[in-house]
Amino acid sequence: MRTAIYGAGSLGTILGAFITRNGGQIDLINRNKAHVEALQKDGAHVVGTMEFTQPVTAYTPDCMSGIYDIIFLMTKQQHNSEVVSFLKDFLAEDGVIVTLQNGLPELGIGEIVGPQRVLGCTVAWGATMLGPGVCELTSSPDSLTFSLGSLEKGSNVHIPAVKALLEKMGPVEVDENFLGSRWSKLLINSAFSGMSAVLGTTFGEAAGNRASRRIVQSIIKECIDVCAAAGIRIEPIQGKDIVKLLDFHGPLKKAFSFMIIPVAIKKHARLKASMLQDLEHGKTTEVDAINGVVSAFGRKFGVPTPMNDKVVDIVHRIEKGELSASFDNLSKF
Repeated sequence: MRTAIYGAGSLGTILGAFITRNGGQIDLINRNKAHVEALQKDGAHVVGTMEFTQPVTAYTPDCMSGIYDIIFLMTKQQHNSEVVSFLKDFLAEDGVIVTLQNGLPELGIGEIVGPQRVLGCTVAWGATMLGPGVCELTSSPDSLTFSLGSLEKGSNVHIPAVKALLEKMGPVEVDENFLGSRWSKLLINSAFSGMSAVLGTTFGEAAGNRASRRIVQSIIKECIDVCAAAGIRIEPIQGKDIVKLLDFHGPLKKAFSFMIIPVAIKKHARLKASMLQDLEHGKTTEVDAINGVVSAFGRKFGVPTPMNDKVVDIVHRIEKGELSASFDNLSKF
């Protein structure tokens, strides 16, 4: 069985290093030539909450050949039409693309390769690229978990093989309510990745500042209310029922929700959003596939989402050079 990670940046490099370290075969593919050359020469150097170096197999896309049975897709979602159309020629007829992207990318990918050839996977940990071949694991080692599933009804024949591969890094939960798992991750990303990008800070710093925490709390509430209106049951994250913990309808529960937000994100306090990393490198972000999705669902189901709307607006203004990622942006809310 041939497998690959396409878009092996910070997350993909660490995932590939774990899989290879624990006996799996996987190719790491990335357009960044300096990163690929460093991986080929010195291996994947994982630092942060864990530290090890692992020899890996790495290529640039122009060196890809043959057919793959499993392709983990970890590129930015705004390029999916182009990227998935390219990967289609490298995917076995009975192969599968497993998207580890943010938002709700499965439907669009399924339109290109067929819905039965798509699985979704949410990742409960984070990472940052420090330099060619060097990636920082920013989440605690006990949070290296995955949730795997499909938006299609019925069992997917690819799940056992994909699950076995991911388990070389950490526990994998196969979720029948995968849409609910997607929204669990979307809730976290819209609140913490969104504010990390707006403020130019880590998840922990966004939660620690009381003014930004109130916005984080409001973004979470908007996500919960949108899902309630859409009939979507948000799944727990690592055994924690985030709706039960963070939803509120009165002042006491609202105060409790506000108090525990820094505790809830403690394992990922060092994480710096990939959107912020993109802004720092002058790239466009996935904000439309994260906070923008919440806003779109809000419009569809009649739920106001002013805080998610504002995050989208501010991040786009940062992309255009009109603003900088800074705590000064709190005054824009």
